Amino acid sequence: MKGTKVIFDNDKLHYSSELMRALAHPLRLKILEFIDENQSINVNKIYSNLDIEQSITSQHLKILRMSGVLSVEVTGKWHVYYINYDVINKVEKAITRFKNKNLA
Repeated sequence: MKGTKVIFDNDKLHYSSELMRALAHPLRLKILEFIDENQSINVNKIYSNLDIEQSITSQHLKILRMSGVLSVEVTGKWHVYYINYDVINKVEKAITRFKNKNLA
């Protein structure tokens, strides 16, 4: 039996791994849940309500932004964060497909 050659798209693989990394952290999930409850919110309210240091909050928000999970709108000195639900929906569909494929 011949081996099957697998070809990976390195860009997609890198993006997928960064996206999974962004969503695999409990504090980032807590931040996403808080933003989801408020629809959009500025960084000051995130760290003060979740009782997280500002610098740590900013680091986690950067990872979520770079993965495409969050969008930010800068208005003056305010950074208002929004969840990119299109990305979240794509992740959910991909995980469901993977799960169904491996359970079959």
